[in-house]
Amino acid sequence: METKKFTLAELAELTKSTIIGNPEYRVTGVDSLDSACPDDASFLANSRYKSLLKETKAGVVCIDRHTEPEKDKNYLVSDDPSRAFQIIMEALLITPYNASGFAGVHSSAVVHPTAQIGKDVHIGPNSVIDQGTVIGDNTKIGPCVSIGAGVLVGSDCLFHPNTTVREKCIIGNRVILQPGSVIGSCGFGFTTDAKGQHTKLEQLGIVILEDDVEIGANTTIDRARFKTTRIGQGTKIDNLVQIGHNVQIGPHNIIVSQTGIAGSAKTGRNVIFGGQAGVVGHLEIADFVMIATRGGVSKSITEPGKYAGSPVMGLSDYNKQQVYLRKIMAYVKQIENLEKRLKELEEKSTSPI
Repeated sequence: METKKFTLAELAELTKSTIIGNPEYRVTGVDSLDSACPDDASFLANSRYKSLLKETKAGVVCIDRHTEPEKDKNYLVSDDPSRAFQIIMEALLITPYNASGFAGVHSSAVVHPTAQIGKDVHIGPNSVIDQGTVIGDNTKIGPCVSIGAGVLVGSDCLFHPNTTVREKCIIGNRVILQPGSVIGSCGFGFTTDAKGQHTKLEQLGIVILEDDVEIGANTTIDRARFKTTRIGQGTKIDNLVQIGHNVQIGPHNIIVSQTGIAGSAKTGRNVIFGGQAGVVGHLEIADFVMIATRGGVSKSITEPGKYAGSPVMGLSDYNKQQVYLRKIMAYVKQIENLEKRLKELEEKSTSPI
């Protein structure tokens, strides 16, 4: 396959950027500032890497309007260099191999006669679409995907290989499911009798994924026992996340890998969870809350802000606590010395004159 080439003039038009340097200079690839060669485009989106501007061998660097350019180098200047770089990357790297080679509904796919398939839908090899399911226009379903009975799937969705959507769940428009994600698995619910034996509680509710949600690889979202587990519009969930039954995730949340949210918890809008965060069930988290990595939420949070620790506390209090903890050995030594001194004073005060 022929290597793609773009001049800076062409890339400036694509990215709506201003050129500093040679408009006829051509690039064929992309790379980071420290690894790029003269044929590559790169970008600076974080000031901590600004020193690399002098050292980089990149043919062109995407920068913002506040960054001072180096002499004798090529730049594409815009308000959002990361976005400009993304456009360049897609222009250079997307090939026919980024899409399936199987068009339409593959002959090995099993589609129930009562399923309704929209226009320009792709269904890959060995996928199964059960009875009463509706698939919206332009949706792409990869190989070995299982979609249960009575599922509603919107338009322009993308389901990667080996994803599962169980019965009666509702998927909005432009939803992305990464490989291995499971939507509508059973909530973890059992009754325990006097002998200590566990009996399964049937989980007969559903999961709703609203528009523009993305679910990461091997993430599981449990169906509610009898109502709805809901993931709000625009929320992005990373790989290996567990969402319990009847959880209500607000719009535009970010949930990073290995986070677990227990049943019936509720979050507001624009809540962010760092990796390995944990949330106890049946509590609420306010809008615009940020939970740091490994933060443990054990009670409701009513005020927006940054929180850390387990159990979580305000970030400033957490940072102070960490400073104290780093000095704990010095504090222990001080206490030991004070105890020793106190004992000496007591012995002296009780000794005969």
